[in-house]
Amino acid sequence: MESSTNFTDSQEASWERFCDLLWYGEEVGCWLDISRMNFSLKQLSDLQPKIQLALEAMDSLEAGGVANPDERRQVGHYWLRNPEIAPNQNITDSIQEEIKLIDDFGKKIIKGEIKNNEKKSFTDVLWIGIGGSGLGPLLLVKALKEVNNGLKFHFIDNCDPEGINCVLDGIGDKLNTTLFVTVSKSGGTPEPKIGMEQVRFHAEYSSINWPSQSVAITMSGSKLYNQAKEEAWLRIFDLPDWVGGRTSITGAVGLLTCSLIDVDIKSFLNGAKSMDILTRNKECKNNPAALLSLAWWFSGDGKGKRDMVLLPYKDKLEVFSRYLQQLVMESLGKKRDRKGDIVNQGISVYGNKGSTDQHAYVQQLRDGLDNFFVTFIEVLDDNYPSNQKLPSPGNHLSGFLQGTRSALTEAGKQSITITIKSLNEFSLGALIALYERSVGIYAELVNVNAYHQPGVEAGKKAAQEILELQIYVKEHLEKFGQIDLSNIDSNKFQKESFFFVIRHLVMNFKGYTVQGNWNNPSTLIIKKT
Repeated sequence: MESSTNFTDSQEASWERFCDLLWYGEEVGCWLDISRMNFSLKQLSDLQPKIQLALEAMDSLEAGGVANPDERRQVGHYWLRNPEIAPNQNITDSIQEEIKLIDDFGKKIIKGEIKNNEKKSFTDVLWIGIGGSGLGPLLLVKALKEVNNGLKFHFIDNCDPEGINCVLDGIGDKLNTTLFVTVSKSGGTPEPKIGMEQVRFHAEYSSINWPSQSVAITMSGSKLYNQAKEEAWLRIFDLPDWVGGRTSITGAVGLLTCSLIDVDIKSFLNGAKSMDILTRNKECKNNPAALLSLAWWFSGDGKGKRDMVLLPYKDKLEVFSRYLQQLVMESLGKKRDRKGDIVNQGISVYGNKGSTDQHAYVQQLRDGLDNFFVTFIEVLDDNYPSNQKLPSPGNHLSGFLQGTRSALTEAGKQSITITIKSLNEFSLGALIALYERSVGIYAELVNVNAYHQPGVEAGKKAAQEILELQIYVKEHLEKFGQIDLSNIDSNKFQKESFFFVIRHLVMNFKGYTVQGNWNNPSTLIIKKT
């Protein structure tokens, strides 16, 4: 007998539906429950042909097909945890060699066998990277690092001057035992480049030999690669052109992080590899990534009409929602589909952690707009000492999760629940791989390219134009002494851009005066004194 279409039906019907739709993978210690999403088993069955095409496209991607025609690149993050499936032996060998080099380097750093110029062991890591190059390592550190294991991590993932100074102040006198890691695939991305330059200036001002304490993760032949090689940096690790930043966590970006916090990188890779195997299953009901992507598809009518709200009930997974924001939104947020038609696809992602959200936005989720679905993430192992006389706080945490889930269902609000037995490097690798594959399948269902980011590139281009305007404004003031905003030629730059650049300039640098009314920008005259 087929389970009910309506997940808010009677208790008996809901139980039957739950049993019909629950997926469990013993190999990865993970359950996936999509029974409280609004679709029927018939609808699931009707979409089996569409899912088959999506899974065949994923097979083609793994086999080395050009999945990113814009850049004529392969997409090979699945090879990183299973080098044997790479399309040629050279790639297989290079991945295996890189894993060995990273593992060996991390162990020698932690054991103190690799030291700084003063023969002191490294104590800290300052990680400079943006997007996936920063969020992936941050997730790994927050989720897996034990207090007394490995090196202490610090992150610079923006070019906010005050933020950079705060990080450097936090490192303090340990700067001379800090390992500097700069991640940039092209070597030309402004944020990590600026961060590196600021940190390097600070280090060299403190008489630190930068190359002897620096590691680069970049593409062979990039600007950063050439600089690191010419200056003889401590190490250079490869970020291949077929790995995007948001899927780089099982490559050098994530593996170096794991090795420096004393986490077993092979277990992390095996978790991802094990989930990859499960998510290749051609039978929809036995493939968790197919089920997850279909749940998203049904919930938003295949048009992303509902937001994805991530609620991990585990403090160590607090960063997971931020990590998935990039993975999901940068991959699926596209103006055009592969045919060139305007579709404005995407799924908005936000979240925090449970049970903090009991006292934050769950009120709106239950009683407000029905424009979302929630994904609960549950970890069964409380990791709480069994000899404690008090009951585990995990009992209350589990109760809050189940209570919130029930309250949302009573209000007719949709939810997914992912449960893992315990949180460790293996299960985190599996969880990440589940979402990577789900994003890929969903992209096939809605026919968008998940592996390019024209919107990001457009933003970079616009930012570059503003940087050029900043130079123009300074040079103009040096040459002519003033700029009158009422008399600007706006053929090349927008007048608003002039206003923003000038406002920032006079607030941060001495030697300029302003005449006129800030409330009426067209009256402003900026002079160099």
